Amino acid sequence: MRHTNFLVLVVFAAAASAFGQNGGVTDPTASALAERMFTEQAARLKTDDRIAMYGAMIQTKPENLHYQNLLAGSYIQKMRETTDFSYLERAAQIVGNVISADSQNYEALRLRSEIELERHHFKQVAEYSRQLMNLSPNDPWNWGTLGDALLEMGDYDGAAEAYQKMVVLRPDLASYNRAAWFRFLTGDMPGAIDIMQRAINAGGGPENKAWCLVELGHLYLKNGQAEEAEKAYAASVREFPGYHPGYAGMGRAQAAKGEYKAAIASYEKAQASTPLPDYAAALYDLYTIQKDAKNAQKQLDTIDVIDRINKSNGEVTNRNVALIFADHDWHVERALELATAELDVRKDIYSYDALAWALYKNKKFAEADQAMAKALKMGTPEPAFFYHAERIAIANGKTKEAEEYRKHYANRFVSIVVSSHDGPELERRAAK
Repeated sequence: MRHTNFLVLVVFAAAASAFGQNGGVTDPTASALAERMFTEQAARLKTDDRIAMYGAMIQTKPENLHYQNLLAGSYIQKMRETTDFSYLERAAQIVGNVISADSQNYEALRLRSEIELERHHFKQVAEYSRQLMNLSPNDPWNWGTLGDALLEMGDYDGAAEAYQKMVVLRPDLASYNRAAWFRFLTGDMPGAIDIMQRAINAGGGPENKAWCLVELGHLYLKNGQAEEAEKAYAASVREFPGYHPGYAGMGRAQAAKGEYKAAIASYEKAQASTPLPDYAAALYDLYTIQKDAKNAQKQLDTIDVIDRINKSNGEVTNRNVALIFADHDWHVERALELATAELDVRKDIYSYDALAWALYKNKKFAEADQAMAKALKMGTPEPAFFYHAERIAIANGKTKEAEEYRKHYANRFVSIVVSSHDGPELERRAAK
């Protein structure tokens, strides 16, 4: 702690030098060097320390809009680390105040795009990103947010162009991460793994690097490489201690290997950090496999509570919850409601997969077949897609197509699901 406090003071002094708190830096070159030193020193701090430091800086110079933008950016990072969206709202309030004071504040306008992306206002983000390109066409960040928005809207050609431009302008963790995921979406698993490793090696903040390690683990697991996946997930937790996506990933990999007790322990760590419905659903399945009915019921109750809270807050879209309900034959009408509404927000292949699965569970087999075709259009090597496609094809009497779909997910771990209609049997959803 004493070392951290000392570093805060060092960074604060650098900030004063960079931004003129003690008389200012008038020479442009010296100012740029001082600001670079400040940025490098601030990056070494934990997010909570940065928040405290920027708050103190604002108290000394409340009129300095740059300080306010730095605080807003730190709140956004804190939201990523904790999945606590109250930090996003704090950031949004600060950014709104900055833009009200200076409608052309470029730094704040960039942050606004990031905030709206987290809120899933994708059309607005695409518009904002294009507006910022008129101000700074060679800023890679704007190409990244444009690509993200277009991807969620189902415009894959547009997203590809934006991501390619981003990589050319600045090949770093942020651009490589996007390029890797796009490679996966378009069916190039080896390329996706290679580029995600480049993202990790490019360096960046601990949480950002941990996120890339988690996504690398996802790619390995989808490719049937559970051991490699678990190593990547474990590395993410070492990089950013307590990282709940890393613990959840470890749980998935361990479950894929049949190590159910270890998987439960990993998911419990993830849930203790952030109680997502996905973690509760996984723990429900694992506890059921272990014949622990009491704890399984607690997880089921947790999912119902989360959905009731979401309903009371006016939530009408949530494809993750839709898939949980559909997977387990729970509240299948609610699953279809959530999946259908999701398409009003984003029209990507994952939304069509969720819709297809919910339609299937509601015995709307012909409609499910149509939605599934849209989910499969990119040739994405997503094992769950092909499992869903197989079941839907069988329901529609398409035996040959079902057999082909099964080949695509054979020897790939999809998930563990215990259907309430089928009793306590394990459905591994992966052919041996």
